Amino acid sequence: MQKIRRILKDRRGTSFPLVIAVTLALILLFCCLSEYFRLQIIAAGVKEALEDAIVTTVNDNYAGVYHGAREGYSGGYQPSGDTAWEPDVIEGDIYTYLDSTLGMEMEGERHVKYIDDSGTEEEFAVDGLQVTIRNAPLAPSDPRSVQRFEADTIIHLEVPVHFGGRQLPSMHITLKVQAGYIEVF
Repeated sequence: MQKIRRILKDRRGTSFPLVIAVTLALILLFCCLSEYFRLQIIAAGVKEALEDAIVTTVNDNYAGVYHGAREGYSGGYQPSGDTAWEPDVIEGDIYTYLDSTLGMEMEGERHVKYIDDSGTEEEFAVDGLQVTIRNAPLAPSDPRSVQRFEADTIIHLEVPVHFGGRQLPSMHITLKVQAGYIEVF
């Protein structure tokens, strides 16, 4: 500690390389943190748009689900024949909602968001959408302990990572979102 203090107090210019090294280390740290926060912001934005899309899907099923809840049942069903009932649920078009919300374009099997209008450098891409709708049972014996109407969504997000003018391996994460219908009355 005394040696560092002596070097910093020395007036011969020996602390000049140390100042440059500390400055470069701080710039490197700032660049790493900036890229980390960029990845976090993109992932949070895509997840929020996916939440909005799945909530929209659950709301699209409102009429069927509410009708059943009002009559003492709690699922989206329609009569099919004299005595049979079949599930009547809408999975929605989540990709279209995400494309319009996030400004993505279809490219093969993936939906891609580009950084600029030229379409040369991608900001992120999503694919592998899976939507699972769990309809509540028809006329449950104990309505308090049964499965409620829920929709689960899983999607794969890929974000290219850049550092120091080079492209590093992309970040790959799987986003999972769940929404459900809860009876209020």
